[in-house]
Amino acid sequence: MSRINTNVSSLISQNTLRRTGGDLSTALSRLSTGLRINAGKDDPAGLIASENLRRDITSARMAISNSERAGQLIATADSSLGQVSSLLNDIRGLVVEAANRGVISDEQVAANQLQIDSSLEAIDRIAQTTTFQGRPLLNGSLDFHFTAAGVNGIGLDTAVDVRIHKANLGPQGAVDLQAVINNPATQASLTVGVNGFNNGVLNDDLVVKLAGKSGSEVFTFQAGASIDDIVAAINLVSDGTGVTATNNGGDLELNTIEYGSRSFVDLEVISEGPAGTFGENASARRSTGTDIDATINGMLARGDGNTMYVNSSNLNLEIAVEPGSSAAVEFRIEGGGAVFQMGPAVVSNQQLRIGIQSLNTGKLGGTTGRLYELRSGNARELAGDITGAAKIVDEVIQSVSQLRGRLGALQRATIDSNVESLNELLNNLTEAESSIRDADFAAETAALTRAQVLTQSGTAVLGIANQAPQNVLALLQ
Repeated sequence: MSRINTNVSSLISQNTLRRTGGDLSTALSRLSTGLRINAGKDDPAGLIASENLRRDITSARMAISNSERAGQLIATADSSLGQVSSLLNDIRGLVVEAANRGVISDEQVAANQLQIDSSLEAIDRIAQTTTFQGRPLLNGSLDFHFTAAGVNGIGLDTAVDVRIHKANLGPQGAVDLQAVINNPATQASLTVGVNGFNNGVLNDDLVVKLAGKSGSEVFTFQAGASIDDIVAAINLVSDGTGVTATNNGGDLELNTIEYGSRSFVDLEVISEGPAGTFGENASARRSTGTDIDATINGMLARGDGNTMYVNSSNLNLEIAVEPGSSAAVEFRIEGGGAVFQMGPAVVSNQQLRIGIQSLNTGKLGGTTGRLYELRSGNARELAGDITGAAKIVDEVIQSVSQLRGRLGALQRATIDSNVESLNELLNNLTEAESSIRDADFAAETAALTRAQVLTQSGTAVLGIANQAPQNVLALLQ
């Protein structure tokens, strides 16, 4: 080469060395950070995919945290509910003891009443003081709010009790519900026609067994016993059998106290004199009631007596109506409930909204009455209607047990499984993000070694190229 103004070999060597220096810088950057993508220019498409995956990873981690906190909240509520259950069982025992009037004195009944009053105060205190991160759990603040939404605002006048356990209120934050009763619940009923008697009295001796949901009783009547005598005898123990009797124009009608398929009347003639006509004029040996047949927002509801239930992915509630009512029940859920964010996306179908009813004694109860009625001075105190008190306590025990069961099922089947599922999702997302963004140290170490060698050789070559023009001086000698 005899030209000296432009050293092409040097320029080529410089460009090559510049590229090699860039490769060396990239390899050093990846090895020092552990990331293959440190800037958008490293891999634009990979950067976009990686950032989207990082968004999903962050959401999944927070969803796991949310689910775990929800489980902790439910565990806190369940612990207090366990204490309430223990107190209710103590109250049940005191009621049963106080019913033993032939042995227990008035002073002992009064002492039992004081214990019941103290237990009721403890239940109210638990309902008020059970909190999680400062939020009350059992005072009704986490229950759903609803109002009548029927024609002219009337829709709840025939509803005895409405309990909303879960509801998806959607983006509007409210939902209208309509319960249409196709067939009301019925009682079980048997009739012994007027021909079963002779001018209203038995023709011959009679022994019958009458059974109902609550129990059975054997009755023995002599010839000449009137239909009114039979009615009085059956009604005397109706609380033990669940069956009442009436004289309807000479017909003996037997009806269950309760409604629904669980209620029944079973009439068995054990023995009857040869002249008797009682058994042959009975309308049937056994009769069973029917449950309410209804739909709620077009969904078939499960009936249990006068109570209808519906349980779907978006709605879980029960409505108890007045005995034998066929009137529609319409209302609007306007909010409330505890909202748990279970998934990474903030949409209604990845949220869970449940209702936790108040455990205040003024709210605990149902169709039989409220728990506060067992306090001193109220209708169901031990010195008053002790049978009614026992029924209320039984219903409240069942209600609290069902609440604990629902919360336990939610924690085990929904929350715990959701955490497991989200953990698997998090692992897969993290692996995918790592494969895109993390540096492969084996490959990057090899790239670093190559870049170092090329840099050293390029530097040496550049020095040789810069010395080449000096050869022209030999021509000037």
